[in-house]
Amino acid sequence: MSGLASAANIPELRKRAFFTLLMLLVYRMGVQIPTPGINGEALAAFFAQNASTLFGMFNMFSGGALHNFSIFALGIMPYISASIIIQLMTVVIPQLESLKKDGAAGQRKITTYTRFGTVGLALVQGFFIATGLESMTSPGGVPIVLHPGLQFKLMTVLTLTSGTSFIMWLGEQMTERGIGNGISMIIYAGIIARMPAAVVNAIQIIQSGQIPFIIVPFLLAMMFGVIAVVVYFETAQRRIPVQYAKRVVGRRVYGGQSSHLPLKINIAGVIPPIFASSIMMFPATIGNFIQINWVKQMSAAMSPGSLYYYILDVGMIVFFCFFYTAVTFNPDEVAENLKKNGGYIPGIRPGKKSAEFIDKVLIRLTVVGAAYLAAVCVLPTVLIHRFNVPFYFGGTALLIVVGVAIDTIAKVQSHLVMRNYEGFMKSAKIKGR
Repeated sequence: MSGLASAANIPELRKRAFFTLLMLLVYRMGVQIPTPGINGEALAAFFAQNASTLFGMFNMFSGGALHNFSIFALGIMPYISASIIIQLMTVVIPQLESLKKDGAAGQRKITTYTRFGTVGLALVQGFFIATGLESMTSPGGVPIVLHPGLQFKLMTVLTLTSGTSFIMWLGEQMTERGIGNGISMIIYAGIIARMPAAVVNAIQIIQSGQIPFIIVPFLLAMMFGVIAVVVYFETAQRRIPVQYAKRVVGRRVYGGQSSHLPLKINIAGVIPPIFASSIMMFPATIGNFIQINWVKQMSAAMSPGSLYYYILDVGMIVFFCFFYTAVTFNPDEVAENLKKNGGYIPGIRPGKKSAEFIDKVLIRLTVVGAAYLAAVCVLPTVLIHRFNVPFYFGGTALLIVVGVAIDTIAKVQSHLVMRNYEGFMKSAKIKGR
């Protein structure tokens, strides 16, 4: 904590923190700007009746933008969906795989493809939402759309797509100039901004008798228990011992020290729950705005609270845990780097055997991490859904909030370590020959 307190004295960190807060402020201001042609009172009445359905979860990830149907109503989910599609295609299409290995130039092209995919998905989602809103009414029968027609559809699609593109730009700027991952920070800020309203709503539900007062301590204990579990698993590591061989250079002996290879239990972090929620909300959102019986039945079967929803949610979380870990961590590359630097795992031969050992440990860790993520995201939501508590107290929301907070603290600490290292090098006054 003392190190984090000293971060305010570092000009670079102050600038990054101020830039992050400024971008988040811009995002929260955009959430309050409504899309033209919408009856705000009728929309508020509709969400008041459907707060505990899929719309409540989507509204949580959009930071309340869907409740206001603001210009940011689609949120960042189209960008996340496009990123998932591009990463999956990278494994299948050799051209994209070669671009990934080309370094910064290839990554810029992949980023460009992701941006185009985001715009395409936002156009599709915006069209279906605009079409569905024209046929929707409030519980009192008041139409949500003031003037239905082609002009409303075009205006809504253009507005929502532009809003998503702007959020995507904000996230990229925050990643480059701010602290932490910009996309995760936007989702984090949206959930935090809705927390006070969720607390007030929960208090009203308790006062109305919908939740027995005797259950409240259990819910609070479960929430703090989820936080403790998330902190433990997000910071836990499996340290593989590494020994470096001694090297004789002239009359001096180098190396011979012991070290370790740290492997996190949950290497994927909060990415799998976000990816799973994004994928599941995309077809379900479209289904809610299409007035066809079989489509609405499928959408209802995929809504939170149904058995099919939880089965698919667990399956997708497990899949993305293994997929994201395989994309970001290469055991063969790690083993090769150890071999080049004269390092080896005690009792394991360098090279292929070391890669196989690391891969075996990584698979076991990923199994544990996937089980932990599935339990944290699904079990509290199952219990909470039965007591009609808002989604903000569910496992996914808490996991994102705690996970992003831990990741941000780690980024700040890495900046502090880098600054201390640079200060040490300057104070050492190392001179050339």
